[in-house]
Amino acid sequence: MGRSPLSHTTAVVLAGGLGTRLRSVTGELPKVLAPVLGRPYLRFVLDQLERAGLTEVLICTGYRSAEVEASIGTRHGTLSVGYSAEPAPLGTGGALRYALGKMRHEELLVLNGDSFVEADLGSFTQLHRSSGAKASLLLTEVPEVGRYGSVQTDQAGAILGFSEKGGHSGCGTINAGVYLLGRDLIAALPEGRELSLEREVFPFLVGQGFYGFNLGRRFIDIGTPESYREVGAFFCAAGAGAYTTWQREHAQ
Repeated sequence: MGRSPLSHTTAVVLAGGLGTRLRSVTGELPKVLAPVLGRPYLRFVLDQLERAGLTEVLICTGYRSAEVEASIGTRHGTLSVGYSAEPAPLGTGGALRYALGKMRHEELLVLNGDSFVEADLGSFTQLHRSSGAKASLLLTEVPEVGRYGSVQTDQAGAILGFSEKGGHSGCGTINAGVYLLGRDLIAALPEGRELSLEREVFPFLVGQGFYGFNLGRRFIDIGTPESYREVGAFFCAAGAGAYTTWQREHAQ
């Protein structure tokens, strides 16, 4: 097997959310540890990274960070797992800036820890590099964009703009919560304050080598009780490949 295009990329999973909307279902449990098919949801995200050929992942934690570390540990299959625990809620951008010193590679594959998209992460990486993009989003189509907001691109994939949540309804293209970013971009962010990638960083990258590639297939998030109730069926439908590490760990 050839070397993965992601073998020299640091994966970063944003896993510091409070999960307040899920409290009625999961109690005080961190959202990324919500049980799905008998294992923490975050394990499915790590499975995807392992299958893509990544060798290391940094998990940015916040709420009940010690529980996340105790549950996941320092290895997941062939993945080496590290952690960055933010001292206070810093948002998606602030959490990345806080974790900068623990990122070994110049290229970062960043994933939201509370959503999952079926996609070829290697192909996403190759498109990002061949386009000369400074930053790229993985996009996907959903039947109803109102809950997420939408993304507009030109034919080459350059991002033209974003529509806010609730601004449009019906089928459309959304940000699937997977990004390729340069370490230098994160280093340029202000330190020590709450900062949102989606609201405060991405809009200002439009027109500056910012691309979106529509490679996503099925997509789900676990942000609400309604979507959380669907996530088990989502992974069952994905087939055995969606949880290879779990099967290996529990082999008889």
